[in-house]
Amino acid sequence: MHTNGVVVIGLGRFGRSLALELVNEGTEVLGVDSDRKIVQALAGRLTHVVEADSTNEEAMRQLSVNEFDRAVIGVGNDLEASLLSASVVLNLGVPNVWAKAISHSHARILSQIGVHHVVRPEHDMGKRVAHLVRGRMLDYIEFDDGYAIVKTTPPACILGVPLASSGVRTKFGVTIVGIKRTAEDFTHATETTVVQSGDIVIVSGPKDKVERFSELT
Repeated sequence: MHTNGVVVIGLGRFGRSLALELVNEGTEVLGVDSDRKIVQALAGRLTHVVEADSTNEEAMRQLSVNEFDRAVIGVGNDLEASLLSASVVLNLGVPNVWAKAISHSHARILSQIGVHHVVRPEHDMGKRVAHLVRGRMLDYIEFDDGYAIVKTTPPACILGVPLASSGVRTKFGVTIVGIKRTAEDFTHATETTVVQSGDIVIVSGPKDKVERFSELT
């Protein structure tokens, strides 16, 4: 089992970017695509890159895809190829499979056939950027259960007093979990932490409450 390896099937913009980033971080990557030009362009940049039909189970078995414990289906625009490729990888017993979806229905079907993690890059990034554009948020991560973590500048109402006295949790329903001052690293926030003007804070809580808190002035 290639415990440190990842199979990336479909080397379009999403798959290529993901595969190259994994390689840069020291992860072994087997890239698979049916387009010879794409494969040739990535030769020498990935650990291994192969021209093959990812919807053919025997071809994938010959590439030892079944020996990897992680696979990413980067095929997006061809719905049939995406679903068949995911099905093949699952049939081969890969225990952790991610797949790109281009629509809600595509994501639903991928989940139904057993894909463990479904991602919608354009959709998710659009939502994230919309939140950043709306207010003072510097970064935003939303989870499936309605929970969110944001990096933002603090409102004036919590400055200059310890967090325990500012009533952040009781007044706003959020928790400040980290703080960063200019030229300093992020540190874990405690009840005695005093937030100052110019600080950046990491805030967690229900999505709607985090959003309202980030819009305070």
